[in-house]
Amino acid sequence: MATIKDIADKAGVSPATVSRVLNYDPQLSVGESTKKEIFEVAERLNYTKYKQKQNTQLTIRLVQWYNKEEELEDLYYLAIRLGIEKKAEELNVQLLKEPLEQLSETNVQATIALGKFDQNQVKELEKHAETLLFVDSTGTISGHNAIVIDFEQVVELAIDHFIRERHQKIGILSGIEYTKESQHQIKDLRLKFFKEQLQQLKMYQEKYHIEGSFTVAGGYQAMKDYLVSTRDIPTALFVSSDALAIGAMRAINERGFSIPEDISLIAFNDLSVSKYVNPALSTIRVYTEWIGELAVTTMLELAKETAPVARKITVETELILRQSTVMKQK
Repeated sequence: MATIKDIADKAGVSPATVSRVLNYDPQLSVGESTKKEIFEVAERLNYTKYKQKQNTQLTIRLVQWYNKEEELEDLYYLAIRLGIEKKAEELNVQLLKEPLEQLSETNVQATIALGKFDQNQVKELEKHAETLLFVDSTGTISGHNAIVIDFEQVVELAIDHFIRERHQKIGILSGIEYTKESQHQIKDLRLKFFKEQLQQLKMYQEKYHIEGSFTVAGGYQAMKDYLVSTRDIPTALFVSSDALAIGAMRAINERGFSIPEDISLIAFNDLSVSKYVNPALSTIRVYTEWIGELAVTTMLELAKETAPVARKITVETELILRQSTVMKQK
């Protein structure tokens, strides 16, 4: 039977760190990638905690649209999942993790669907749960409970800051992603609200719109191609994710431009690595782990009630200013 020391040896960390991660210690400061590695090793070794549990009050099925490899490309969904697991452990809720294409016939009253799903996938989920809660859905799934980010506020925070810094040429690097089954492109709501808000200010310019896949590599390639194709570049750029921004920063530096003197950047998410890139990345912080915790507590409430309408929880965000933005000189 695997021990904490076995996990520590495999993960390359101390047994104390493993113990604190597996017990969801809120005071522990380690990166999401380290947590991910510890949990993966524990799963591979079939580690089981030896402690007496009370009878669980509810079983929640967790269905994710990202697989483990995709989680590591952008740690956004990993952090939410860790929050779900942490709160389930804390509240003694049994968590049944299953991929959408392999849903079991286990009688589960409640399902948390993490990520973005098309209508066919939603119908499949409806067959397997009395109560559904979508976390970070596209916002277009009507009639279902959902926890969503206030993307309108996200964009407003970034644009307002750029305008205060006297930028006129404001652009966006938006993200491209697709539903898994039907491969329909998912609209980036940040782009939608970015266009609307700048159009109201008569400042939107289509030539300053760039797009790439939601990965570091996607951000790098999109920005590299853009900088090769034009000399008229924005002085301020809002980027739809930190991963995109980190890739874009590399491309900007390779072309001889300076951040923030030539291009100021504000991204979205606030990954743990964002404060350590050079220059440190200004970003819109999403409390991802807390959103995961909120999903579990919300599901417990939903399971106890018969509501006449679906519940939608909109989560606000916070602008974190670092060194990738600067006042535009006249």
